[in-house]
Parts: sequence; structure tokens; C-alpha cells
Amino acid sequence: MKAMVFAAGLGTRLRPITDNMPKALVPVGGVPMLGRVILKLKAAGIDEIVVNVHYFAQQIEEYLAENDNFGIKIDVSREEILLETGGGIRNAAPLLLGDGEEKILIHNADILSNADLQELMGQDRREDIATLLLQDAPAKRCLYFDEEMRLRGWMNLRTGEKKSAFEDFDPSRCRRYSFCGIHLLSHAAFPLMEAWPDKFSITDFYLKIAREHCVRGFVADNLKLVDIGSPEKLAEAENFVNFV
Repeated sequence: MKAMVFAAGLGTRLRPITDNMPKALVPVGGVPMLGRVILKLKAAGIDEIVVNVHYFAQQIEEYLAENDNFGIKIDVSREEILLETGGGIRNAAPLLLGDGEEKILIHNADILSNADLQELMGQDRREDIATLLLQDAPAKRCLYFDEEMRLRGWMNLRTGEKKSAFEDFDPSRCRRYSFCGIHLLSHAAFPLMEAWPDKFSITDFYLKIAREHCVRGFVADNLKLVDIGSPEKLAEAENFVNFV
């Protein structure tokens, strides 16, 4: 199975650290975030990875070269403008498709976790367009799933805003989880992306297609995760890597 790592972001909330380096290369416990994610993917049996780049792209390419691509095949998908998560995946399609595999593992570079990626890959069902790793933890913006763990909708708990392809979507009748930025994506999703604009969110894409296609959630037991989006979370990540 191939994997894609999102490493194109600006990391604005980590400034001034990211004034001179991409967020993906900010070190945690002395090791850049990107390196930690690549090594985790490699340990799970992934031997081909696509990394998308934009902000300080050359630094990321040099980092990969200096580490001999960590002994696996790594391709770089350059984005002249930020394409968001959905647009980034579609832009990388020529590098991701065509090897006979039917699913791709997607992983944010700024997510550190104790997730068992082989367990996630073992959840793959041929009919699922995507499988999302979920955390049963409080969040301001949540995804909602039915009893069969099929995606039904999204809600911003602070504002009450809702998104769903289902006219009868009722959050109170669904299970609420946080999406972890780690997911399996079927090759069958790419034709469905053709009509979408250059830039789009993969979450919005999943919500839109969920009525006609199965987007399933998977809740891992005892999942611990840090989304490194702020100096406070970076400090938390430093402690995290010392105990995982």
C-alpha cells in the first residue's frame, strides 16, 4: 500500500518557529515531525510514500535527500498554491495511482500518535470509499456516524453549523467523534473528485459523497494523539514522544 503525507502547510500558528522552516520539519524530541511520520509508516510496512510540499519546499526535498529517503521510495508532489487536503490528494494522483493497490493511507505530517497503522489498514473493506481513524475525545468540530459507523454529517458545536448529504441528519441520533487526520482512501474516489474545484477539503468531499458511497469510521482503542498546531501542542508533543 502507498501512503501520502501532507507537508505543504504554512504552520502560521507555530510562528516564529516557522518563519524560516516548514512546519513539517519542526523538530519534536530532536526529530522533525515529517521524519517521525515517515518512520511510523515504514514500520507499518509502507514502502512508497508521496509527500506534498509548498512552503519551503526545497528544505523538505533536501531533508529527504539527506536521509536517503529513509531507505524507501519517496516522491514529492509540488503545489504552486496551497490546494487544501482534497486538492492536494487529487494533484498527487499521477504519483499515487496505477500500481494495482486499491487503497492509499493518508497521514498529516503534524500528527503524532500511538495509532496502530496496520490495525487501521486491516479495517479495509473493498466497498468503502474511505476509512477514517477516529478518536472518542471532545472537539469543537465533530463528525457523526450511524450505528454501522457510516459517516452521516458534521457539526461545529460552538456555532451550531451542520453539514450533511442526508436531509434527515440528526446529530442527537448519531455517534460523535473527532477525525484524526489519518485515513484510508480508495482509488475509486479519484473519478468523483474530477468536478471539484482546484482547492477543496477532503472532509467536505467525504461529507458530500457519503450518501451514495460508504465513508466509514474506525475508533481505535486507547488512542493517544497530538495535533501539533500551536506552541502549546508542540510542548505537549515533546512530552508525548518521551512516553510513547
